[in-house]
Amino acid sequence: MIRALFALICLTFITLAQQAQAQTLEVTTVTRPPFSYVEDGAQTGFSVDLLAALAESLGWDYSVNRVEAFSDMLGAVQDGTADLAIANISITAARETQMDFSQPIFEAGLQIMVPSEAARRPSLLQALLSAELFIAIGLAFAILLGGGMLMWGFERRSQPYFDRKLNEAWFPSFWWALNLVVNGGFEERMPRTPFGRVLGVVLVVSSLFIVSVFTARITSVMTVDAISGSVNSVNDLYGKQVGTISNSTAANFLTRREIEYTGYPGLDEVLTAFREKDLDAVVFDAPILSYYAAHEGRRFASMTGGVFLRESYGIAFPTGSPLVEDVNQALLSLREDGTYDEIYRKWFGVRN
Repeated sequence: MIRALFALICLTFITLAQQAQAQTLEVTTVTRPPFSYVEDGAQTGFSVDLLAALAESLGWDYSVNRVEAFSDMLGAVQDGTADLAIANISITAARETQMDFSQPIFEAGLQIMVPSEAARRPSLLQALLSAELFIAIGLAFAILLGGGMLMWGFERRSQPYFDRKLNEAWFPSFWWALNLVVNGGFEERMPRTPFGRVLGVVLVVSSLFIVSVFTARITSVMTVDAISGSVNSVNDLYGKQVGTISNSTAANFLTRREIEYTGYPGLDEVLTAFREKDLDAVVFDAPILSYYAAHEGRRFASMTGGVFLRESYGIAFPTGSPLVEDVNQALLSLREDGTYDEIYRKWFGVRN
């Protein structure tokens, strides 16, 4: 009798231990501020706070495993090494075939991030500082100086203005040629020799061409910058240096729209390329880019256009996980009692 009672007590303790062990869940996540990241050694973010609220509601114990790549996080769910994954995980048809999802925990979409206006040089300044314009101005000055010195060679014995020594003649000769081009010359200093008169006519005619080239150059730079330098919508991405994360929903969208882009393995890599001005635009999840533009990138990044390709984030589970139904019920309760709205306001302010 005593042995039977002892065995029953041991069996009860074993069952309770197994149940307690079953409630200690392995959660995998990835660094994506403001949804999931580490600050001062503590796990934090919108998704992390929501996970804590769910755990309190469901009586869970859990441990968080933070991985480097988004694909590693989803892979842990697929192969069953993680009980669930939480971050900014888009619910897509392709992913639904490989794992289960909770009901949506966040409504998001894609958006475009571009360099802020403060980080760009104005069009006129860009035109004036272009190397081509400096070269053209240098050539113009060289032509004027050469033309003036030729005129000095032809006219120095016939025109009192040019009757100077060589070391004293270069600036008066240049000044004469400049005035000839800009003002039409000096009537009292009109060339007197046949060669001087021919050269004077050539300089005047050439000046019309030179001025036209300068004007066209500045106008073209400003026009091209106005046409190709601004990105306000998806249609403006064609022909630009666009970056996103490989195999993301943003990458799939750009591929469908036949927009060329550079794919990066992770968020840090694409943001580094953006900071180093290798990209004209970044296309990715709107809340992720908005958070970056408002914090680390506030001096050189800004959001443009509206949110497009609306999508929902969810919690990912291995296929057939018994946790899905409990989590969905708990999420409904958190929405009804105001806990979800409190967490949302903490990270994103009042919802529109």
